[in-house]
Amino acid sequence: MKKILVSLVVAGASLMGVSAQAQFAKPEDAIKYRKAAFTLLAAHNGRLGAMAQGRVPFDAKSALDNAEIVADVAKLPWAAFVDGTDSGETKAKAEIWKDNAKFKDYAGKLQAESVKLVAAAKSGNQDAFKTAFGATAGACKACHDDFRAK
Repeated sequence: MKKILVSLVVAGASLMGVSAQAQFAKPEDAIKYRKAAFTLLAAHNGRLGAMAQGRVPFDAKSALDNAEIVADVAKLPWAAFVDGTDSGETKAKAEIWKDNAKFKDYAGKLQAESVKLVAAAKSGNQDAFKTAFGATAGACKACHDDFRAK
């Protein structure tokens, strides 16, 4: 059920159109949207991290289910970093708009690493999963370090 819901959200976001600005009636709508996507990423990465760090037993099915959600949701928040969303209830740093190419590169890295995470989870190999999770978490951290206010 989770996979279907996430797939529908991703499909809907993809169909929203060419102009990201047109997707949101107000800047605060865009901020809420991206915060929701990041909340989902954090929740599912947290589950994966617990397995990768040995705090909970590795479960290949759960790892795959959560990795697939991470890979799908990792596509979503970037369209919501539109003009006018650099202030308000956000931790987004101004550097996002000043160095947008680097920001987009980080987004692409997260998406690429999350696809590798899915492949590692599919393999059922716990060591491959741990390595792929580390790279995915590292992609998140790099963006937070440069583009998210504390």
